[in-house]
Amino acid sequence: MSTVQPAAAEVAPIEDSSLLAFYRDMNLPERRTFWACASGWALDGMDFMIYPLVIGTIITLWKVDPGTAGLAGTVTLLASAIGGWLGGYLADRIGRVRTLQLTILWFSCFSLVCAFVQNFDQLLIARALLGLGFGGEWAAGAVLMGEAIQPQYRGRAVGSVASAWPVGWGLAVLSQAVLFYLMPAEVAWRWMFAIGALPALLVFFVRRHVEEPAIAAATRAKQQASGDGPAPWEIFSGSILRTTMLASLVATGCQGGYYAITFWVPRFLTTERQLSIVSSTGYLAALIIGSFVGSLVGAWLADRIGRRNLFLTFSIGAIAVIIAYTQLALTNDVLWLLGFPLGFFSSGYFSGMGAFLTELYPTRLRGSGQGFCYNFGRAMGALFPFLVGALSTSTSLGNAIAIFAVLAYGLFFIAAFALPETRGRILHPD
Repeated sequence: MSTVQPAAAEVAPIEDSSLLAFYRDMNLPERRTFWACASGWALDGMDFMIYPLVIGTIITLWKVDPGTAGLAGTVTLLASAIGGWLGGYLADRIGRVRTLQLTILWFSCFSLVCAFVQNFDQLLIARALLGLGFGGEWAAGAVLMGEAIQPQYRGRAVGSVASAWPVGWGLAVLSQAVLFYLMPAEVAWRWMFAIGALPALLVFFVRRHVEEPAIAAATRAKQQASGDGPAPWEIFSGSILRTTMLASLVATGCQGGYYAITFWVPRFLTTERQLSIVSSTGYLAALIIGSFVGSLVGAWLADRIGRRNLFLTFSIGAIAVIIAYTQLALTNDVLWLLGFPLGFFSSGYFSGMGAFLTELYPTRLRGSGQGFCYNFGRAMGALFPFLVGALSTSTSLGNAIAIFAVLAYGLFFIAAFALPETRGRILHPD
């Protein structure tokens, strides 16, 4: 069994550098794949961000301390790491599209279950089960999108899909503003989780309109004919091992920083900045708009300056802005303005992550490798909401956020620097 793909070093020239060039050159099946993956990622983002938005209500209603409340976020991400690895492996074994369908149904079902739990322990279990599908959906969708796109456009196309995450985040914030305005808090948080079941409707579109990438179908047919299917541990063998280790550290740094910020900033605004849930919506909106714009700019830069340079630039920017946001004595007006660059730098680099991981692995291992590395990063990044919450009992929440965000983005910078540039690599069946 081979884990080497010499042809992957071939690089396609980038002729049109505009952001939307990829979309103009897409055929109808490719556009349907794009919109299915973008919609799935948006709804994925909405599902995940619901809990950070209602964490204050959970703390008040069930009298749990911040560290314990953060544990539910950590457990979700830990479970998503397992789900991502399994989902990536399934994508290599049974297909990208079928795995995408199964994972969307799974996390939608358990989001609905969260709406009916009666205590924090039940919520913890439901969020863990939701995390399995949440991680698997990313693994299947990212590799599906990466293989369906021409190499010279891969960074912009996959990155544009990543920009759907802040759209889902925005939907969650909008739902919070409306529901908490119309209903008492002890009822509104349940409706938030019920809305998180909406992604199940996407499965009908995926089943009808999204096709398996030709490169993946050809590789799987060859494996079935020879009986040489990939093993889950193959990504830890030979020359692939170093790639897997470094890519896992990249994913740890980028997600650890992101979760340390986005999980606790809503709480930071309502406690240390003394804003109400409704009045904090505008501050979160600035963060979300910055995240959306950062994702689009990051998608363009991924093909323009390369994946690695994107990661290095944005990690430095994120460190600078989070220190200013949490450590300087700023007025609320200035803090609101600073939300845009915070969202921009703390998440825009995700636009290059899917394409980068797709290009690091041969086709037979792409789902397994991509699913493991990204979701190993989720597992390690999952510790950050808990650690921030725990540290905030002995220092300010702003200090705790800054400490762990800076550590995470520092790791992100170092690991990205150690990996090769993959921009424009041509993928082949193997």
